[in-house]
Amino acid sequence: MTRRLPRRFLASILLAAVLVLGASGTSYLLARRAGLKALDLALADRLTVTRHSVTAEIERFRYLPQVVGQDARIVALLAGGPEDNAARVLPANLYLERVRALSEVDELYLLDARGRTVAASNWNRPGSFIGQDYAFRPYFRDAMETGEGRYYAVGVTTGKPGYFLAARIGPSEAPLGVAVVKVDMAPLEATWVRVDEAVGLADDFGVVFLAGRRDWRYRPLDGLAQEPLAQLMAEQRYAGLDLAAAVPLVSGDRIVAGEDGPMRLAEDWLEPDGWRLLAAEPVGPALDRARLIAALTGLGGALAAVLALIWRQRRQIVRMRLDQADLLEARVAERTRALAHEVEERRRAEEELRRTHDSLVHAAKLAVLGRMSSSIVHEVSQPLSALDTTLAAAELHLKAAESAKVGRSLASARSLLHRMQEMVRTLKRFGARQKPGPAAPVDLAAAVATAAEVLEPRLRELRITLRFDLPADLPPVAGQPAQLQQVITNLALNAAEAQRTADPEGGDDPPVEIGAQADGTRLHVTIADRGPGIPEDLRVQIFEPFFTTRTSGEGLGLGLAITRTILEHMGARVGFAPRPGGGTLTELDLPVFVGVTEETR
Repeated sequence: MTRRLPRRFLASILLAAVLVLGASGTSYLLARRAGLKALDLALADRLTVTRHSVTAEIERFRYLPQVVGQDARIVALLAGGPEDNAARVLPANLYLERVRALSEVDELYLLDARGRTVAASNWNRPGSFIGQDYAFRPYFRDAMETGEGRYYAVGVTTGKPGYFLAARIGPSEAPLGVAVVKVDMAPLEATWVRVDEAVGLADDFGVVFLAGRRDWRYRPLDGLAQEPLAQLMAEQRYAGLDLAAAVPLVSGDRIVAGEDGPMRLAEDWLEPDGWRLLAAEPVGPALDRARLIAALTGLGGALAAVLALIWRQRRQIVRMRLDQADLLEARVAERTRALAHEVEERRRAEEELRRTHDSLVHAAKLAVLGRMSSSIVHEVSQPLSALDTTLAAAELHLKAAESAKVGRSLASARSLLHRMQEMVRTLKRFGARQKPGPAAPVDLAAAVATAAEVLEPRLRELRITLRFDLPADLPPVAGQPAQLQQVITNLALNAAEAQRTADPEGGDDPPVEIGAQADGTRLHVTIADRGPGIPEDLRVQIFEPFFTTRTSGEGLGLGLAITRTILEHMGARVGFAPRPGGGTLTELDLPVFVGVTEETR
């Protein structure tokens, strides 16, 4: 079940979120305003540079129409009668052609008082202006009325745009004509295009006629009304272009569409033509910076809010811990006392269990000795009877003074006595209660030999022999000698009695065989018998304490339980498997002694 957050904590989170969003929004607006202001300053500088470049391009040719109008050949052509024009036209044309070559203007031509071209620098080239009527052009009317005129338009004859500078020739009350210079603005525009300058020039109606961006040309800044559109068509300012269908360049808030996104447009006026200087810069970087600043502000605010909330929560946690310190210390002390009592109880239980285990081990030994008691009595009684007979014979030989026979009888008696002493020592060593210590190297062959000596009377009674032929190079086993002897004795005796149980009236049966084989750090021992075998369902149950398969009442059912416990303490294992041909194969897996370690010290 999840805990619901306290209302005060939720309110703190909500307040922090509102403050962070407010700070982020405010920083965005301020950064956007600052970015746009910096953008406007950069655009103002761009307009100033553009103004100087346009003015310089025009001013270097402004004097030329008046200079041309002062030449005697030009004045003579305009002042002469029709009958003299044929002789005066060629010198005027050659003069205009020469001036054009020296000044590098686009074209020069001469209009009479009616607006018809009478001389031109392109008099001998295709598309010559000779004979063309330009009385409709505003620059002609302005020059006739005020003395000079200027006008940007697409040439009606050539189709090339240009800036027309005009100057009146003759007095204002009786003008002779107008000298016109056509300045090609294409080089200036080409420079803008080459450096990808987003600048341009628009006429007094707002139609862009020069621009560093190709998609700006001949587009109105805003939509054209019918009256200005009609005037432009009448003047043929942009002959051959459909301005009515042109898409306006500027959208709301003075934004121009560009390849790199929206661009902010700045304007200024260029007099005396009434032109509008244009410059634009992408607003994307400024807006991106504003968004970045807003994001950083929001991130910083969120981090500060999180730190504040963590600090607040930490204070509450510290206060809670301080409030609960006494209670926690009391509980810890109480639990410590309980654990100490539990540890003491467990230690006592383990000590009791160990004593019980040792008692059970000793009881199992005594049980084995009890089962062998009849054989032991028989085995001791025979040497005693033989000893009595031998001593009696020695006494008779002594009376008969047959010293040689007395010596033989006494030697035979001592041999019988040594045999009984060895038997008693072996049984005493087997039945002694020994406290287990650290693992030590144990000779498996010696343990098996000792078990064979202990079992010899019982095996003779069962008419079963024990055969073992162990390799001489077997490594020592890690354990205790008495424990390993008890394990071998229990398992070998069980195998012999099981084999006799299978054939109670039989004669000499096959021997119980003990074998061993080393494998790295383990020693594998097998005890093979020809008994009835162990059923599959009893191979685990027979290790339980007080479980026995004997029906005669012999044994306590502790032998295999004690054997497995001893082997587990040694780090060994025991198991049973069917023997090929019948019987049981008892398998021991014993650890090899590898030297003194921390565990064996």
